[in-house]
Amino acid sequence: MCDKCSESLHHQSLHQDIAPSRRSAMLFGAAAFGMAFAGGAFANRALAKEAKQPPKPQNVLVPDAALKRLMAGNARYVEGVSRRHDFKHEREALAGGQNPFAAVLSCADSRIAPEYAFDSGRGDLFVCRVAGNFAGTETIASMEYAVAVLNAPLILVLGHDSCGAVDATLKAIKDNTSPPGHIPSLVDAIAPAAKAAMQQGGGDVLDKAIRQNVIDNVAKLKSAAPILNAAVEQGKIKVVGGIYRLTTGTVDLIQG
Repeated sequence: MCDKCSESLHHQSLHQDIAPSRRSAMLFGAAAFGMAFAGGAFANRALAKEAKQPPKPQNVLVPDAALKRLMAGNARYVEGVSRRHDFKHEREALAGGQNPFAAVLSCADSRIAPEYAFDSGRGDLFVCRVAGNFAGTETIASMEYAVAVLNAPLILVLGHDSCGAVDATLKAIKDNTSPPGHIPSLVDAIAPAAKAAMQQGGGDVLDKAIRQNVIDNVAKLKSAAPILNAAVEQGKIKVVGGIYRLTTGTVDLIQG
């Protein structure tokens, strides 16, 4: 083969090797640009979503202010001077979202209605209700949603006097019996507080068990990892307990 032919073949080989690399680089560059553009668009949408005005701006509160507002509402309820709520416009404002200023874990007792007890409007309270007001897995998950997604700054565990679920638990323990149906699941959840109250002795065991049940579930929510405990440590939320008094409607806050 002559030198000229050899040189020609050498250049052709180089061109074949280099061309795909150039095409790959061009394709990679285009893909990277597309990803960057898409990422930028996504970021812009996220920022726009964050900048969106909450449905109820008055509900954007720090934990202490949220608790103060909650208790002020209870005071109005007790005095019988509840505010008139404009439900029509609240529905319109809340159609696209919600930002409650407090989450409440309450007993399912028909005599307990947190929205009334705290003189609140629609979209103000995120309420979970279960007989015995205990924090099971689903309730903890719901409270995590209220805090992490809805930005609720306060959680209240609300027990009440003469609680039938707690009373049934005490009787089941004393008589060493098991209630019918699925009720034993309630008894199992409330039993630690009931047993602690029975061991204390003195005074009204039912009242002691009701109080201890609230204290236990406040502690359970405070320590629920990884969301609620982190929010508590960072000061983003406060978790408190209270007892609703059936005769007066007063909510007495209790210390753990």
